[in-house]
Amino acid sequence: MCTERLDCYLRGGRPPGGVRTHPGCRDPSPPVSSAPVTLPGALYFATESAVWSGGRAFLDPDAEGRTPALAHLLTVGQFSDLAAQEMGRPVGVDLDLEALLGSADRARLGPGRYETLVRVGVLAGVPMLTFTAPWGLATHPGNPPAAAYLRTLGAGLMGGHGWSAERAAAYLAGRPGASEWWTPTTVRRLLAG
Repeated sequence: MCTERLDCYLRGGRPPGGVRTHPGCRDPSPPVSSAPVTLPGALYFATESAVWSGGRAFLDPDAEGRTPALAHLLTVGQFSDLAAQEMGRPVGVDLDLEALLGSADRARLGPGRYETLVRVGVLAGVPMLTFTAPWGLATHPGNPPAAAYLRTLGAGLMGGHGWSAERAAAYLAGRPGASEWWTPTTVRRLLAG
């Protein structure tokens, strides 16, 4: 959700608080446009992030609820390179999105985290795609996210959706995986710091 974080994927670099440097996309141009959206399903934290430590954020599109996000209009090459960086694969190969998804709303590219493509809707006539894990929040134990990761997600909610720090903190602290460790007050302190 955070545009500064997206820039690390597009142009390459290391996000503040992260431990891994991303190579960037073949086309480092910013998105043609971006818009706040809500996606079907629930955000939760699980597994262990190699970039942040702590839990990673996943979307369970089958869970109850709606998840705030930012939709970025990217080229197929940019989306492919961004997905490759999240999947731990080399950049440079375009995904054949039509062949992968066809008439289905999901396509599994592998068994790991962020290796399942999901069509989550349509915005201005363009399909919205994201990637997540093949499992859901009911089957995967939660893991609290790192402070730097929550700061980045909170910045995205505040910048992209115009949420107050209090609203962003309450939302993030209430997500499965985070709620066992973080409170709205502690997340609010992170966002203010």
